[in-house]
Amino acid sequence: MKRMVRLCLCALILFLFSWKATAQSMTKYGIHDGKMVVTIGKEIKDAELDEFIQQFELFDLALKRFVRQSFADSLRLMGWHIDKNTAKEIVISKSLMAIDKPNPVDMIVFAGKHAPPPPFADLTNKVAFGSNRFKNKKPFREDERQVTFFLRNNSKANTVVLAGNFNNWDPDKLKMTKTDSGWIATVDLDPGKYWYKFIVDGRWIIDGDNALRENDGQGNVNSVYYKSNIVFKTASFPNAKKVFLAGSFANWEKGKMEMIRNGDQWQLPVYLGEGTHTYKFIADGNWHFDENNKERLPDGHGSYNSVLSIGKPYLFTLKGYENAKQVLLAGSFNGWKGDELYMKKTAGGWELPYVIGAGNYGYRFIVDGKWIADPENPYSKKETNFGNSFLIIDPNYTFRLKGKPNARSVYISGDFNNWSPDQLAMKKEGDEWIFSLHLGTGKHRYKFIVDGEWILDPGNKLWEQNEHGTGNSIVWIEK
Repeated sequence: MKRMVRLCLCALILFLFSWKATAQSMTKYGIHDGKMVVTIGKEIKDAELDEFIQQFELFDLALKRFVRQSFADSLRLMGWHIDKNTAKEIVISKSLMAIDKPNPVDMIVFAGKHAPPPPFADLTNKVAFGSNRFKNKKPFREDERQVTFFLRNNSKANTVVLAGNFNNWDPDKLKMTKTDSGWIATVDLDPGKYWYKFIVDGRWIIDGDNALRENDGQGNVNSVYYKSNIVFKTASFPNAKKVFLAGSFANWEKGKMEMIRNGDQWQLPVYLGEGTHTYKFIADGNWHFDENNKERLPDGHGSYNSVLSIGKPYLFTLKGYENAKQVLLAGSFNGWKGDELYMKKTAGGWELPYVIGAGNYGYRFIVDGKWIADPENPYSKKETNFGNSFLIIDPNYTFRLKGKPNARSVYISGDFNNWSPDQLAMKKEGDEWIFSLHLGTGKHRYKFIVDGEWILDPGNKLWEQNEHGTGNSIVWIEK
């Protein structure tokens, strides 16, 4: 836990030294006098404001309503103070809580010569999908593991360097080679999501031809690149004017992923994370499953979705119910669709192998139309036929609570299980209570419930206020 607190502290120190306004937005944020301070220009566009709210998980603040209408109740309720509210900009601040002062030596290290790397370098964690979108130039050339990054123009530059989370943002290591139309550099990359920038004669810039860019949480905007691991292909629409890919991995948006014509074939390289993905092609407005892929599931509209699975399957089993006519599986991993995953009858019950990636999931069985929890799952709600069962794939973090040797029951609850108070019973080992979960990169809020009493983690100094005024403990996962 001390390591996690220190990681968060380091992130805050990095944040402090990156205080500045981004080039693409009208926001400025950082830490000053023990407070988180946010400045937002009143002329900011809705899309940029939405991106800012999503990046910092400020959904509960009604921030857009405050910027547009000066409605401040939600901000004050969440502990924010309004420092300034003029026709041009707003400034709000919130005190940081229960965080030890940073070591001055650590501050010197993090405030070094070069811009620090983002606090969470493993961006691929929990990324389900990614597709590149370039303008004015073709996508970067990929040859197995090698990716050739390309910066157009800048012919008068003396040196151009490529830096990203793949090389710890080293400003000297990947010098690019000048060509007749720009600069190139080749990098070995595994499939996944990456941040990068170009350094032109010492000046850090994003890729202006890349439509994908993200704020790294420190006030910096970086270009985003996805190293593909799947190439969707179809030759079924040689005369189509436009073909798009749509799927569960991108919320079935129908105009987001335009495929590229290559002769009579349409192609689109993408990155897909582990799990089961459903998809279709949209040719000139008409939806089609992939005729070359025999793996299909019902789409709920009398047709099918094509299926692509990446990773190892998990075997869901339901014992008994031999007299049931039909049993289906539904969960957070398939959007709780109750007409998609049909289980197969066995000698002792029902089963279905299904590929899902690392993570925490809720699920239920549907027996002849009746939704039930998994009676064999120890992390089902107490009322067996109500609520969801909880499944943990590849746990990577262990919560620990000490100092409660006489407690009769201890539960862990947080944003990872929708704050269920009686689902995840911790196990007593020696003088502590423990429970292991899979936590993705970033911030997670949680509490312990000791004999019915909700408490903060006494072994974790990091917490933040909640809407009830009782606070939540926080853990940051680096990767």
